[in-house]
Amino acid sequence: MMIRDEISTDYPAIATLVAAAFLGHPHSRQGEARLVGALRDAGALTLSLVAEEDGKVVGHIAFSPVAIGGVEQGWYGLGPVAVQPGLQGRGIGRALIETGLARLAALGAAGCVLVGDPEFYRRFGFRADPRLTYAGVPPEYFMALPLAAPDGTTAEMPAGAVTFHPAFDDA
Repeated sequence: MMIRDEISTDYPAIATLVAAAFLGHPHSRQGEARLVGALRDAGALTLSLVAEEDGKVVGHIAFSPVAIGGVEQGWYGLGPVAVQPGLQGRGIGRALIETGLARLAALGAAGCVLVGDPEFYRRFGFRADPRLTYAGVPPEYFMALPLAAPDGTTAEMPAGAVTFHPAFDDA
């Protein structure tokens, strides 16, 4: 498996993959594929990585800037992350997340937030933190991870309400 930046010829495969990965998911409104496209169209995809096996896109992850307290502070939102049904549970998602977080840190990002399953995301160091809030989501499902800068220092946890790109409102 190879993880790489998306290229324009990947767009249709990414849309199909993301839609398939979230089909029937109990917490999905089936808008994740539209979300990725809307973020891309708005120039709001800081990182968009694919996992490729045998020349086929089998996984995708997106990271976009978030605002905290109405101000961009070098924090990013993870999501969505998707793996081809039938290939889930093989470490593709884990590899995408680990690679994406390392790439964000190398870019100098202060941290990353997400809405997701605490059981899954704790293994990457994500934790709920009462200093950061996201309206409409139970606090245990909104998690944050400060990232280490290239010099090894870790950003302090900011405080405030987190706002994702407006495309998330339509997803």
